[in-house]
Amino acid sequence: MSSILTFKDVSKVYDSAEGGSRSALHDASFSVGARRKVAIVGRSGSGKSTLLHLAAGIDVATSGVVEVMGNNLSDLGEEERTLLRRDEMGLIFQFFYLMPHLTVRDNVALPALIAKQHYGDYGPRLKSLLDRVGLPDRINDTVQKLSGGEMQRVAICRALLRRPKLLLADEPTGNLDDENGSMVMQLMLDLVEEEGTTLLYVTHSSSFAELADEVWEIHSGELSTPSCNDNG
Repeated sequence: MSSILTFKDVSKVYDSAEGGSRSALHDASFSVGARRKVAIVGRSGSGKSTLLHLAAGIDVATSGVVEVMGNNLSDLGEEERTLLRRDEMGLIFQFFYLMPHLTVRDNVALPALIAKQHYGDYGPRLKSLLDRVGLPDRINDTVQKLSGGEMQRVAICRALLRRPKLLLADEPTGNLDDENGSMVMQLMLDLVEEEGTTLLYVTHSSSFAELADEVWEIHSGELSTPSCNDNG
């Protein structure tokens, strides 16, 4: 199985305000194949978000190698990493990061607009995704009129619009109540299964983690990858 995301002895150290340093991730190594769904669990401050930021090329490793579909992110400049992220990855965050005064349509379309695609190229895909998440009738509403669960469904559509090979989700249900959280998590998992997308997601919920093919744990920057489920 071809690897979509690979870490080889990856560490990340941040300089502290006091002049010292803080290790956020230490010698992490793993490989995620196509169509796999991986959950990462750990306490706040354990390094989960740092790992996702390194995978997305938002941050750069202090040492080691991060590869996305064979591209060594350390060999790429900031603009090249941005283009790779735009063209091959989807990102979902806890706090949605939608544009509140734009419509649902325009929020979902943002990745395509940034890539200078014409509506004819992405319009049918946009409508299909909104149908799939149960929001076709909200397409012309501004997102500030939506509930939290509806906002996260819009964010999922935006992340999947350009058919990314890798989807990275940082606590995608962390800002939702239990009912909406369960619905959004299952919807995200169903969509990536249908799309054949590789998914790496961070969660505090052990029950949500168990829905993945593999569950990894991280403690104080130390990653362990021992647990595999039989879901895929």
